[in-house]
Amino acid sequence: MTRPDDRPVGAMRPVRISTGFQHAPAGSCLVEFGGTRVAVSASVAEGAPRWKASGGWVTAEYAMLPGSTAPRARRQRSGPDGRAKEIERLVGRSLRAVVDLEAVGERTVTVDCDVLDADGGTRTAAITGAWVALVAALRTVGAEQAVVGQVAAVSVGIVAGQERLDLEYVEDVTADVDANVVMTADGGLVEVQATAEGDVFGRAAMDTLLDLATAGCDELFAAQRAALG
Repeated sequence: MTRPDDRPVGAMRPVRISTGFQHAPAGSCLVEFGGTRVAVSASVAEGAPRWKASGGWVTAEYAMLPGSTAPRARRQRSGPDGRAKEIERLVGRSLRAVVDLEAVGERTVTVDCDVLDADGGTRTAAITGAWVALVAALRTVGAEQAVVGQVAAVSVGIVAGQERLDLEYVEDVTADVDANVVMTADGGLVEVQATAEGDVFGRAAMDTLLDLATAGCDELFAAQRAALG
């Protein structure tokens, strides 16, 4: 069974991370997983949430821009829908897993992830780019030491009985199993979201998917480091 773009089952789409995508935020990047493109910016504001006794906070927002899909995605004028809210919470959790909030100081870092083109894996691309933008932003304000680890994410799944890495849209919509894996560079798992869309799957298949995700994240970690210099 061949993939739509003839990739091997364990191969990522071409990955590119370009920093300095926007001028106003303290940190920004454009992250591309094949045809998926996400603009990510990290803005730093003085002051932490009132409920924080000490230290700072890192949070995220996520949106699909109207032209990111066909047919046109509806603009989120009244706030994020349920899917967007779930994704932005995932991005925030992923970043906070590798940040010392006390070392952030009394600051709030808001990471905005805006999908320009959606071809599968938008949430995983957003997490991967969010870490780069966050590091760049904290570097700008002299607080890079608050980042104590590296985090990235990738999609995996089972399509036509075959375990595959980094699903593009046409694979994602027909997958029997769809999963997103968030990992740290030292091998820790931040979150694993795996769902049987068709037949149930076994432990051996889950192990194969995690092995594929680990290899994919290793490639993403290298791309993140190269983007930051």
